Amino acid sequence: MNERNVNLTIGAFARAAGVNVETIRYYQRRGLLSEPDKPYGGIRRYASAEVARVRFVKSAQRLGFSLDDIAELLKLADGAHCTEARGLGERKLADVRARLADLTRMETVLAGLIQSCGQGDGKVACPLIAALWGD
Repeated sequence: MNERNVNLTIGAFARAAGVNVETIRYYQRRGLLSEPDKPYGGIRRYASAEVARVRFVKSAQRLGFSLDDIAELLKLADGAHCTEARGLGERKLADVRARLADLTRMETVLAGLIQSCGQGDGKVACPLIAALWGD
């Protein structure tokens, strides 16, 4: 851990990073953050520089990266592995595009079913519900 500005308790660290304490502990268990040594009779202190690491994790999560992907990105963060990082990014982009295509298909089907609701003369079951039953 960076020894500069080692002065944050876990609570202060979590607040500064915009997460809760359990998130910090979870990231430590997952290997995304190191756990500082606990001085005899004291409490662990975190470097303020680690706040940026948590923010990196949260930013990557917002883009849809899994914690495993993020761990890999953190390993590649020295800048010498841009090709590998790009590969991870390209795979994530392909995944996002596939999900968008699925959502677009879902939107089209659902919009059509909703449009057909109310067009019956009362003698036929609701088309939306019938379609969900597989009728």
